[in-house]
Amino acid sequence: MSPRAAAATGSPTWTFETRVHFGSGRTGQRRLREGEAPEPVPVEPGRVPRVVRLLALAHRLRGLLDAGTVQDQANLARVAGVTRARVTQILNLLHLAPDIQEAVLDLPRTLRGRDPISEVALRPIAAVPEWGKQRALWRELVAVTAGRVVLDVSGGPRPHVPGRVAKGATRERRSP
Repeated sequence: MSPRAAAATGSPTWTFETRVHFGSGRTGQRRLREGEAPEPVPVEPGRVPRVVRLLALAHRLRGLLDAGTVQDQANLARVAGVTRARVTQILNLLHLAPDIQEAVLDLPRTLRGRDPISEVALRPIAAVPEWGKQRALWRELVAVTAGRVVLDVSGGPRPHVPGRVAKGATRERRSP
């Protein structure tokens, strides 16, 4: 019954006021929620470097294996939809010295272009069993990547990648 009709019949009218907002449910559905909308979470600019995400994933995968949630690396690869070799590559990041792992996890967000340090660049360091030698290789990698130029999406200068020859260039051969 409308408020006018209720007033004409002499019935009392009830009015409820409340604040609502739309939120998303677990399945991504939009739901009407009571109360004020929560403050939006501020998002830092840039993206987390891929090697940081891979190292975090390696720790998660090792936890699944240690807890017995997954029987072995082959099952892990099957569940993740990747090859056993790729699972091994990711888990090998755990062979890095703890301080190197910490430095990797603390890498700054990438604002544009390529990540300064890649997982491929870390593979040879992780393959060295001695942490002292790993640290020396890590310092060398950081020194080389510190001199790189950020790749500009607009076609600016390309970053220096050790061992890679620019398109159209030839590699000089050293005679023995």
